[in-house]
Amino acid sequence: MKATGVIRRIDELGRIVIPKEIRKTLRIREGENLEIFLDEKENIVLKKYFAMNYFEEEAKSFAEVIYHITRHSVIITNTDKIIAMAGVDKQLLIGKPISEQLKNIISRRDKMLQKTKRTIQLVDNQEMEVAFAYSTMIANGDACGLIIIYGTEGISDIDNQLIELTSQVLSKQLEN
Repeated sequence: MKATGVIRRIDELGRIVIPKEIRKTLRIREGENLEIFLDEKENIVLKKYFAMNYFEEEAKSFAEVIYHITRHSVIITNTDKIIAMAGVDKQLLIGKPISEQLKNIISRRDKMLQKTKRTIQLVDNQEMEVAFAYSTMIANGDACGLIIIYGTEGISDIDNQLIELTSQVLSKQLEN
C-alpha cells in the first residue's frame, strides 16, 4: 500500500472526505460508487465500483460475436476504461482509460449512428476517422458503460440496431 501522508477525521455521521488530489489521480468523480473491502489485516480498502467488471467475460463474448457478424471493430467500456474489444485495434486499446469524449457520451446517455467517417476519440490522444455507432448501457437507472461499433466502411442501420440490442441485453444482465 502507498502512503499519502493525508489524515482525515471521521465526522459524526461516519463520513470521511477523500482529498481532491487523490480523487483526481484515481479519476473518481462526484456521484460515482466506491466498493468497501476489509483486507486480511482489517484495513479498510476503497475501490472504484464498476458493475461491468463482473461481466467482462460476457462482454468479450458479445464483442467477438458482433465482430464476426459485422466485420467492424467493437468496443465495450465501463465508465472508466475499455473492458472488452474485438477487431483490428484490440491489443492497442484493451484496458486503456476511455477519453473524456466517451465519458461525456456516457454521462449524457447518448445513442448515435454516424454512417460516414467522422473523427472520434476512444482513448486520450488517439483520434480516428471512422464511421461508428454507439449506445450507452443503463442499468438500475445508472449509465454504466458504452458499446461502440466502428470501421472504415460505412455503418448500416442493422449494425446500429445490433449495438442497441446488445446494449439493452447487457444492461438487463447488469440489473439481475
